[in-house]
Amino acid sequence: MKEVFVKEKCRKIGVISDTHLKYGGMIPKKVLQVFSGVDLIIHAGDFTDEIILKELERIAPVIAVNGNWDDLKLPEVCIICVSGFRIGLWHGAGSPSDILEYVKEQFYGLDVDAVVFGHSHYPLNKKENGILYFNPGSPTDKYFAPYNSIGILELSDEIKGRIIKI
Repeated sequence: MKEVFVKEKCRKIGVISDTHLKYGGMIPKKVLQVFSGVDLIIHAGDFTDEIILKELERIAPVIAVNGNWDDLKLPEVCIICVSGFRIGLWHGAGSPSDILEYVKEQFYGLDVDAVVFGHSHYPLNKKENGILYFNPGSPTDKYFAPYNSIGILELSDEIKGRIIKI
């Protein structure tokens, strides 16, 4: 499994997934406003257009994985080592209703403090057995979710997540 090491100290990480923007679609302005001032951005896949990656990179460095709608030169799964924490990153797979079980299986036995994932479009911010499971939802698609959303991870002595409705 690929490990990505972030040298800079990060305190605030913008988290996004399932942008599903193609053919010139743009990230909603609210996302850009919320991410202004973050140290890093994590994208959990389903860009559907490389232009989204380039737009996010203008705000902060981006670490991302491919989603099931992507064909970019990105890993499928990785572990981000940042500010003393290990964050698993995977888009996800399978039925949206069972996504958390698939995520747990993917990272079973690995030493992670948090796991960021997408796929279901449904936001989740849940700590279980000392691991934060975090899905920011989707900023553009509410098919499986009650609202559009993104997330923020705050790193201090622990990792805390916030879901932000947009």
